[in-house]
Amino acid sequence: MTRTRERRRSRLVRLATTATAGAALLAACTTTTGGDDTGGADDGEVTVAGTYPIESLDPHGAQGASTGTQLAAQEIFSRLVKPDADGTLKGDLATSWKPNKDVTAWTFTLRDGVTFSDGSALDADDVVASFQRMTGLNGPNAGNFPGDTMTRTSATEVVLHSPAPDASVPGKLGTFYVLPTGVGKDDTAFFNHPVGSGPFTVAAFTPSESLALVPNSKYRGTRPAPRRVTIRDIPELAARLTALRTGEVDVVWGIPDDQLAALKGQKDLTVRTVPSSAEFTMWFNSSVSALKDAEVRRAIWQAVDFGTIIRELYPETGRPADAPVTGVVLGHVAQQPVTYDPKAAKAALTAAGFDFTRKLRLQFANAEFRPFVQAVVSDLQKVGVRVDPLEKEQAAFTEDLLALKWDINFQQLATPSYDAASNLGRLYTCAAERMGYCNRRLDGVLAAAGATADKKRRTDLYGQASRIIWQDAVGMYPMSVSIAYAWNSHLTGFVPDASGLPDFATVRTGGS
Repeated sequence: MTRTRERRRSRLVRLATTATAGAALLAACTTTTGGDDTGGADDGEVTVAGTYPIESLDPHGAQGASTGTQLAAQEIFSRLVKPDADGTLKGDLATSWKPNKDVTAWTFTLRDGVTFSDGSALDADDVVASFQRMTGLNGPNAGNFPGDTMTRTSATEVVLHSPAPDASVPGKLGTFYVLPTGVGKDDTAFFNHPVGSGPFTVAAFTPSESLALVPNSKYRGTRPAPRRVTIRDIPELAARLTALRTGEVDVVWGIPDDQLAALKGQKDLTVRTVPSSAEFTMWFNSSVSALKDAEVRRAIWQAVDFGTIIRELYPETGRPADAPVTGVVLGHVAQQPVTYDPKAAKAALTAAGFDFTRKLRLQFANAEFRPFVQAVVSDLQKVGVRVDPLEKEQAAFTEDLLALKWDINFQQLATPSYDAASNLGRLYTCAAERMGYCNRRLDGVLAAAGATADKKRRTDLYGQASRIIWQDAVGMYPMSVSIAYAWNSHLTGFVPDASGLPDFATVRTGGS
């Protein structure tokens, strides 16, 4: 065992024996409003209100894929590679990465001299141990690497092996974070005060309330300028926006369209929308008799005036989609728009023998999407298609989604890897059984796209796959989503992020 490993084992033992005291200390210094957490330009403090609560700091566990945990993890820990604000991949711990000839293995060369926030060295052993912990916990991020393994070839090199060709590995590693070797499966003591190699360390954390971050003095890159960054959970939108207007918080995002005009009129705020990887997606369940024919599915799509619905509900943050994935995703290729024509839709449905007496079950989750779904239902009723909108709790929605207990499924579907492989390549195959649709030709195109690392070739193949999906109307693809941000104009260096995960290490000055 090396001295580095001995230091880490000693550190973990100390953490375990002081868990109770540490938790009490953190609770004592945690604040959720005002006080030291609401800073100003003079003291370099920044306070933000995220869109979702931070319930856990463990990026490998059950909450690892949640927006809140990802927002925290990118500030505390490092990744092999990470997406830039526009989705472009860049090195983090890795200086380079390359596949083998058949794209079943990727070799990553690590930066030398990186340390964790406690001063211990970070090397290939930590990367491998973190990958094994993630896959062993079998959390949501582990699902990106079924059957994958990682090995150490030197202190500064690791190889990720896949059971089948996988050109999307670098993009999928955007949700894989490196922890020190020795962190246990359910290491409460460690996550009370986690040790990472990211730009910040944790000063205080109260789940679902607030996370306070301070600069990591051991960070390998440019040290963050803010003396303290506090991420607060303010569940009610009106309260979040009020806190922004009054200067209680400096940054808010995920702002609905009907609030943007008022914010733009406030001189001390900067408001901007950025295209994201998220898209409104409405799959058809092709396994039910009423929707098994592509002609029927296309006619239903043609019966909805999505252009008008978007202009009325999402004039700032929505635009008509032109492919099953958005323009910021590798593999996006624009398709021919589906023209709204209710008369032609009604005639096509009648000619196909569609049963107008049957009610289609349209499931969705989250009340924010209710107006959109109701508008779709209204348009379909005009051509005689009866639809029962079913709003479900998230857990029930997910369970029924996988069990195909629906006829039309609405969801805002993102591609966090910025690679079509994790959307098209993962969800649309016959083996996935996600929407009762199976096309062996499509399977072949998707397999070919996943088996080459050539970006131009992959884009061409995903374009072919998108054409099949679009023409077969596997679903309706109404809208590409943009994310609206508003921040204190005195805040400089803030960059709106396409994934809704802004990096506060880039902020240079300012504060309310």
